[in-house]
Amino acid sequence: MIRCSECGHENMDGLEYCDACGAKLPASSQAPAEPVLAPEASAAATPPEEPSPAEPAVAEEPAAPVTVSAPATPAAPAPVAVLQQAKLTIIRGGTVGKVFPLQAGDNLIGRWDPDSGAFPEVDMENDDPEARISRKHALIKLAEKITIEDIGSLNGTFVNRSRRLEPGSPAELKDGDEVIVGKTFFKLSLS
Repeated sequence: MIRCSECGHENMDGLEYCDACGAKLPASSQAPAEPVLAPEASAAATPPEEPSPAEPAVAEEPAAPVTVSAPATPAAPAPVAVLQQAKLTIIRGGTVGKVFPLQAGDNLIGRWDPDSGAFPEVDMENDDPEARISRKHALIKLAEKITIEDIGSLNGTFVNRSRRLEPGSPAELKDGDEVIVGKTFFKLSLS
């Protein structure tokens, strides 16, 4: 269980946001590794010792300059091979653990209905008993980048529990993002 630092609610392991208040939950207990300094850098970081009055002062050679590598540049868009492995997994609501592989191009999230012409790639007909997901609810596009767009749903589409997406205004998705459609929570995975 993960305790929310904002409201104290006990959340299931694996969640990134609090079920009660929506606040970002603390990361896993693994602490990031501390940077390791090169021997020259650690020697340069310590002040030189003062000679004692009985010893003659000897001139020291200046320490070699410490070079620090520049931070890595942001990653390029996900390669096509990664996008072909993209999938949505239900993490809350519906059948938890159910996986929907995403295809290149358009992926409709909704409920199957031949009368209205709704034949979604992510079909929630059997996983949305309360009908909180519209027949044509949201659209995920896999191209150079992955985007999601609400297409006029009644109960809204949310990414990482932020503000409700405005219909017609796509939001970019990245690996690990949480997508809420109606009352169903998904996690996007690119591998």
